[in-house]
Amino acid sequence: MKQETVLIIEDDPSILFGLRDTFERAGYQVRTAVDGTLGLQLALSIRPNLILLDLMLPGQNGYQLCQSIRAAELDMPIIMITALGQEEQIIRGLNLGADDYMTKPFSIQELMARASRFLQRRRKNLPDLVEFGEFELDRGSKRLRHKNSWVDLTPKEYGLLDYFIRNIGRAVTRNQILTAVWGDDFIVTDRSVDRAITTLRAKIEPNPHRPRFVQTVPQIGYRFEICPPWKEGLTPT
Repeated sequence: MKQETVLIIEDDPSILFGLRDTFERAGYQVRTAVDGTLGLQLALSIRPNLILLDLMLPGQNGYQLCQSIRAAELDMPIIMITALGQEEQIIRGLNLGADDYMTKPFSIQELMARASRFLQRRRKNLPDLVEFGEFELDRGSKRLRHKNSWVDLTPKEYGLLDYFIRNIGRAVTRNQILTAVWGDDFIVTDRSVDRAITTLRAKIEPNPHRPRFVQTVPQIGYRFEICPPWKEGLTPT
């Protein structure tokens, strides 16, 4: 298998060198940049499999860089690394095309696990049958099976679950969910997402009050996890 490339764009030397060494030890080819201008040049030229992107950079900042990468129709996963924990700043990055975020200081094990999951997902196309827990989602017939019986989903619940399945591990905002699932129906609000999440959880979660699959990302939105690897002791491949 061709060695996968990770591009790290970070201007803090200690963080940059630590991430570079960790990913190289895990078997990835690593390229680095300490400013947004060089980072964009590398992203466009080498087309890495994954980008780790600091938001506060000299030259182009992380927001501009993310927007430029998506404008060039590059679809590799982008994980933002930010010291900014404010809701509006994280949401801005996600809306510009980032797939996930880590707030400094962060766990390197969790970052590696998230990176590994994104890369694994890109290696294969999403099948028609997707299993999670005791459930099997048949994307061809648009039905959900639990053990030997079918689960009755409304069209919006199915659309929501299918959107989550297509974005496993990705932090998504309520606005992104509204656009993807409700489309041009402008009557709905963020509360419509929360209500649909509540009814979906009631049908798929072993304990809806402590959700395993549809996890709340405080102040941001939601993340769908089949098996959070950093909680199960798994290591990146």
